[in-house]
Amino acid sequence: MTDAERLCGWIRADAWRMAALRKARSQGLPDWWLAAGFVRNLVWDRLHGYASSTPLNDIDLVYFEPANPHALIDREHEASLNHATHLPWSVKNQARMHHRHGHAAYTSIEEALSVWVECETAVGVTLDDDERLRLLAPLGIESLMAGRVTSNPYHGDREVFRRRVSAKGWRHRWPRLEIEDFPGGS
Repeated sequence: MTDAERLCGWIRADAWRMAALRKARSQGLPDWWLAAGFVRNLVWDRLHGYASSTPLNDIDLVYFEPANPHALIDREHEASLNHATHLPWSVKNQARMHHRHGHAAYTSIEEALSVWVECETAVGVTLDDDERLRLLAPLGIESLMAGRVTSNPYHGDREVFRRRVSAKGWRHRWPRLEIEDFPGGS
């Protein structure tokens, strides 16, 4: 079994995550994915043998629609999802996120994810109408599945990585993580 097959199996076995994927799909957004902690935390919980999932601060729904990059649309989708599920959704059209980072305009959702701070956070999953899961991992999933946390060389700011690792408290929640080049890491 490949890492991707194992990861998709973990997602499929998680009723809560499958319900979230179905709810995200119902929004009808183009090229949408549930990403970041939605995938990453599940893997780290499984690698640590935790019986229950770590609660998420939010559910990151990302999509790519360059023709309509208005933040108001994201807020409308968030409100709809939050109301329907009573869960904390964060909806972001990645077609506009280059402004936040001072980058040239992204040409795809894959390019947008490829500059996220940690390689292990830049992983998304989507659910098609036939209930098939697909993964998007422009930087791969090998380090995620190995329990490592690595700075994305394409992000370009290692200090942001260091601050995030410290602020997120990942080492406290998942003590066996190998955190790259970080005091108290590995």
